[in-house]
Amino acid sequence: MSPIRTGTQGLDSRALEKVMWSDESCFQLHHADGRVRIWRKQHKSMHPTWMSTTLQAGGGSVMVWGMFSWHDLGPLIRVEQRLNSTTYLSIVADQVHPIMLMAYPNGDGFFQQDNEPCHGARIVQEWFQEHEGDFTLLRWPPQSPDLNPIEHLWDEVKRAIRQLVPQPSNLTELDSAIHQAWY
Repeated sequence: MSPIRTGTQGLDSRALEKVMWSDESCFQLHHADGRVRIWRKQHKSMHPTWMSTTLQAGGGSVMVWGMFSWHDLGPLIRVEQRLNSTTYLSIVADQVHPIMLMAYPNGDGFFQQDNEPCHGARIVQEWFQEHEGDFTLLRWPPQSPDLNPIEHLWDEVKRAIRQLVPQPSNLTELDSAIHQAWY
């Protein structure tokens, strides 16, 4: 079995150029966190012009999974249900594996995944063992801060979506905006 490295310790800068970083992120249609600040004059507290409506349940969300390397963006996959071991295994087998083989044909690439429970599922780990010569699995150490560089990419995508005028009004528009910002 190829070595499973923990974190990026021991990887020189050339090796970091061969890491495929991955993660999933959830994008909400409306930011309904309940934190609305309204400043008003004393004795005007219940005037209708200073009241706002609320939205139950935030209007829905879109979950996506993506990966990128030093050299290129990988695919952005919409996750229709909760990300479980079966869904994740499908992503790894159908998306990660061919891209890793193409990008690193000598088997010298590293694939990074975090500590999401579905990543450690038996069926996922068995798949990685069956394909051990194709690339090295780079796992994050438990209880570590999330220093995955893809978090910065998610932040840029979310920032681009927040700047859209008009804002996406349904999940189809949100999905399209996420993909447009990603690419």
